[in-house]
Amino acid sequence: MATKDVIYELRTKAGLSQDELAEKVFVTRQAVSRWETGETVPNTETLKLLSELFGVSINALLGVPQKRICQCCGMPLEDEITGRNADGTPNADYCKWCYADGTYTYSDMDDLIDVCVKHMVGKDFTEEQARTYMKQVLPRLDYWKRYEELSDDGQFEAFKRKLIDEINDLHIEGMPKLEKLNALVGSFVNLEYLLPSGMKAKFLDDNTTYLGNQLEPEFGGERCFGVLANMDFILICTYAEGGADPELVLYKKR
Repeated sequence: MATKDVIYELRTKAGLSQDELAEKVFVTRQAVSRWETGETVPNTETLKLLSELFGVSINALLGVPQKRICQCCGMPLEDEITGRNADGTPNADYCKWCYADGTYTYSDMDDLIDVCVKHMVGKDFTEEQARTYMKQVLPRLDYWKRYEELSDDGQFEAFKRKLIDEINDLHIEGMPKLEKLNALVGSFVNLEYLLPSGMKAKFLDDNTTYLGNQLEPEFGGERCFGVLANMDFILICTYAEGGADPELVLYKKR
């Protein structure tokens, strides 16, 4: 798809007029019109603004066909699951689970393999095969090849450990000790809770990456504990299979 068609499609899908788009990226309506007729293309700085506004990569704006994979976990990448830099712009090299707001969320390859394998095992792919595959693939990816250069010297891991200690210090009845926190994208864990008032509410942002885990209750039963947290809050809930019938146990500001 040509750049002119990409911009037109993104603008109309977002419900923006040419004037409204022009205002958001600091150009004239005539400039937007020239883009959409193919007379000109946006300059580099404007492409960055359009990338941030529409949540797509610059390559996507330019109509460049690409088969991308996350350079941390190897997942096929599409614009909808692309990680974001600290300034909110998409990072074309990583998924939301491995890179969020300019922070790499995994520093231990074995931890990442444990998380990925759960989603790879199926009828024709055993756990052993999945682990073998990941151990072959991950060392070839850019993040792990450049880990010493890209890592934050353990700062994020220290933050996760502090969060784990805070959560365990809450001593939630029936919830086992939390050992790990994994990266979880809001849209996959944003459950809707029934409040005492009878209203229903969600507490998460679908586009934000959080830290969390699922825990089996100490005393058995069909419900699981869900733990979610970030720099601002800790949320603990229970739910049935598939996230059904969620109940909020605790929501605590940090």
